Amino acid sequence: MGRFIDYMISQKEQILSLLFQHIQLTLIAILFAILIGIPLGILVSKNEKLRKYVIGIINIFQAIPSMALLGLLVPMLGIGSKPAIVAVVLYSLLPIVKNTSTGILGIDENILESAKGIGLTSKQILYKIQLPLALPIIMAGIRISAVTAVGLMTLAAFIGAGGLGYLVFSGVQTVNNTMILAGAIPACILALLVDYIFSKVEKSAMGKYSSSKSSVKKPKNNHIGITVCASLVAVAIIFTTFGQSFSKKDTIIVGSKDYTEGIILSNICADLLEEYTDYKIVRKMNMGTTVLWNAITNGEVDVCTDYTGTILMNCLQQEAKGDADEVYNYVKDELHKQYEIKVLDQYGFNNTYTLAMEPEVAKKYNIETYSDLTKYSRNFVFSPTLAFENRADGLPGLQTSYDLDFKEIKSMDGALRYQALKRGDAQVIDAFSTDGLLKKFNLKVLKDDKEFFPPYYAVPLVREDILEKHPEVEEILNKLSGKITEEKMIELNYKVDEEGQTPEKVAHDFLVEENLINK
Repeated sequence: MGRFIDYMISQKEQILSLLFQHIQLTLIAILFAILIGIPLGILVSKNEKLRKYVIGIINIFQAIPSMALLGLLVPMLGIGSKPAIVAVVLYSLLPIVKNTSTGILGIDENILESAKGIGLTSKQILYKIQLPLALPIIMAGIRISAVTAVGLMTLAAFIGAGGLGYLVFSGVQTVNNTMILAGAIPACILALLVDYIFSKVEKSAMGKYSSSKSSVKKPKNNHIGITVCASLVAVAIIFTTFGQSFSKKDTIIVGSKDYTEGIILSNICADLLEEYTDYKIVRKMNMGTTVLWNAITNGEVDVCTDYTGTILMNCLQQEAKGDADEVYNYVKDELHKQYEIKVLDQYGFNNTYTLAMEPEVAKKYNIETYSDLTKYSRNFVFSPTLAFENRADGLPGLQTSYDLDFKEIKSMDGALRYQALKRGDAQVIDAFSTDGLLKKFNLKVLKDDKEFFPPYYAVPLVREDILEKHPEVEEILNKLSGKITEEKMIELNYKVDEEGQTPEKVAHDFLVEENLINK
């Protein structure tokens, strides 16, 4: 408990910033869900045939796995807040649409006949009779959607939109329960607060339009919940819409992959640019390999870190060939020709893929190399990351090269596979050679005796249109050339994965130690 409190105090600025992002994104999503859901609910309540199709389509969106929906939206909307908001809106529509139509259809026919009898038009009946009487049911649907939206918005971190999900997923990646709680607890409190606010609005609606017993309530209190909720939404919209207009004109967006090393390296680049320029540096961290690659090729990210082997085989779809210099030069030329992306000088370390086991298990079977593993692979469960299982330079190629045939393959992302290894649920995992978790869990790293994996030297990537506008960026980032050895990268990762330091602090401290920035 003490460690958690210390972490919350030391990282209060980051947590508050992520909390504000989360509130902002959630309120905008709720607002759009209301603006779309209520009119749609009114529409389908008037047309039974249309109701069947609309509710069916909304049910389909509800059934799509959240990560799959984000994956479909990113190519259309890019990274950041837009796909996150759209995904949450789509998931939030069902309760609002169904409750709106149910509330309207549930009104006593005698009331409607009486309204027609006194000469009210259809529009007057809707606004003066149906919506007021259906409001308590509509508010119940909005309340369900609002609470659900808070939890769903944690997924925004996967596509660089920020929010409390950043802490949750970073904690999972590094087996840092303190970081997970630092993201999860504020999210839970926010969900309870949203539920409380909307419960007040719901109760207010019920009090205003229910039977005569409720009519004795003071009307002044009926609008408190609505006023508070509307104010929060207005603040979120104002900050989102106009916040950018107060920022600096020149903006450079730095992106990162969704694991410790990628986040550290991108923060190093961002800190360095902040030190030597007056530009606004926007950090979009924690994106998957494919998402980040699409982001920099589409111009949604200006600077990021990648690996020569990953670019060669996963992005350029080429087979492994040549030594480290040949791969680097080939990747540099092709990215310039095909994507107008400049590959800068290498950081200095090779973070190749590797396979790891518990030392006791490796010793029992006398396994030192991948070829040794081939003899016993049918006895073992392999837990790779999802990316490794599906990449050409991952499991498919490895199985062909070494004739590996595992008893079972259980894919899982992040540090969960390390935990599976320690529990005995798996006997082999994939890893990066500079992973701090290899040191933390004291694992046996096997030798790639056929040299299947190509060189994976880390390099900064910068869009050439950014360099045309800001040529000094290349010189600034090349200050990192040869500055990070494999041993140094393991140390930096270990500080995050085991010692619980934040990637931001580790990146800053490294630059200070290397005399690249001032304290």
